[in-house]
Amino acid sequence: MGKDIKKKEDKPKKNDFKSFLKKRAPIYLALIAMLVVFVIPEMTKGTLEKSFPEFSEEDQQVIDILMKYDGPNDDGLTVMEALDNHIGDEYPDEKIFDHKKTIVDLTVTNVGSEEYQVNFNFSSYKGEMNYDWNVNIESEKIMPNNSEGKYIIELVNYYD
Repeated sequence: MGKDIKKKEDKPKKNDFKSFLKKRAPIYLALIAMLVVFVIPEMTKGTLEKSFPEFSEEDQQVIDILMKYDGPNDDGLTVMEALDNHIGDEYPDEKIFDHKKTIVDLTVTNVGSEEYQVNFNFSSYKGEMNYDWNVNIESEKIMPNNSEGKYIIELVNYYD
């Protein structure tokens, strides 16, 4: 009788957690795979705004005025959205901002006391797009200096 008690004590107890994981391992693996395949790439996706370099506080104010400009109606397309859409139209079905040959250059130059010139250059493996504007920070008026810049401003102004 004493031997039977020892035999029962020597047997290892079942680990409930281990059996729980074994039963559900395929489900957990599928969930992790879905996270890696679908969620993480969307979170790390490159965007136009993330491609901008760092600016001083004064230059950032000029960039904000330009990129948030949404026309005379104040309820339409912004310059940032118009640029993003225009670049997206040129490179459909591509993650162009994640491409290693894509270069986004944005420069701000003071041309007067309240007037700044903003040059936006987008370069990729297909070619280059250059946009040029003058921004008055006092009146928040934006004047295009080239045809590409004019196209974006007209698109924003006449967007319905």
